[in-house]
Amino acid sequence: MSDLNNRRLEIDALRAIWAIRHHGGITRAAEALGLSQSAVSHKIKRLETSLGCELLNRKAGSTAFTTEGEELLDYAGRMLSLSKTTLAGRIALGLTEDTTCSALAHILGRFRRLHPDVSVRTQVRMSLVLRAMLEQGELDAAIVQVFAHEVRPTDVILFRETLHWVKHPSLLLPQTTSVPFLSFHDDCFYRHWALDIGQDGGIMLETVFECASAAGIVAAVSSGMGVALLNERHLRPEMQIITDRFPVPPDLVYVVRRGRKVRNAALDTLVAEIESEISRYGGLALAS
Repeated sequence: MSDLNNRRLEIDALRAIWAIRHHGGITRAAEALGLSQSAVSHKIKRLETSLGCELLNRKAGSTAFTTEGEELLDYAGRMLSLSKTTLAGRIALGLTEDTTCSALAHILGRFRRLHPDVSVRTQVRMSLVLRAMLEQGELDAAIVQVFAHEVRPTDVILFRETLHWVKHPSLLLPQTTSVPFLSFHDDCFYRHWALDIGQDGGIMLETVFECASAAGIVAAVSSGMGVALLNERHLRPEMQIITDRFPVPPDLVYVVRRGRKVRNAALDTLVAEIESEISRYGGLALAS
């Protein structure tokens, strides 16, 4: 592997193999990095595929490095030494409820362990509130939902989801009277769209339930209390997607949006780590 300097190897993968040596195995390395064992193993497998050789002798009860693995360790040590910069400062971060209850919590936890001199203060609010806080300079950045046509050139797009009208199969929709609507409260842009464009097809919505929590809306739909707008991550097997009578909702996009003129090396690093992790897995899975 004499041509290591000419290869583009992921710094996260080099950090993983270095942690295996430093902490004495994949399990302890995963704990130190704030990752699952499978994620660490996946990083090592990617390295092995890229280099065309085995880096570990995987035997029961031990993890020994091959000759190529030892050579890579030397290289990893040099690269990590060069790339190691001490980040410090404060980040005011905004999140929505659904991103808080996802794998993002693990990403933030790992960031805190890797960069202990960075203080991250997180506030959980609805997307419209977070957008206003960004405009007022109260946040450095926020992960928010926006409709696809609202994405700005400066937004970092994380992933996309579809918004659906849903109900329980036992709920029969009235033909001549208003339809019971399960709504997030006034600060929800789903609600604004539903009560504006969502009634263009002649549907009259009557709000019968308001809740700031997605869990509350999910429970109300599952109980047959009315119809609601929910994105894909909150759909349940017992729900029925409504495909007629109602206008088709716009697509959703999850983005990282920064405050105006925010320049922060710690924030740059955090955003890059979030974007890298999410692009690798194609989204944010809800935490179980």
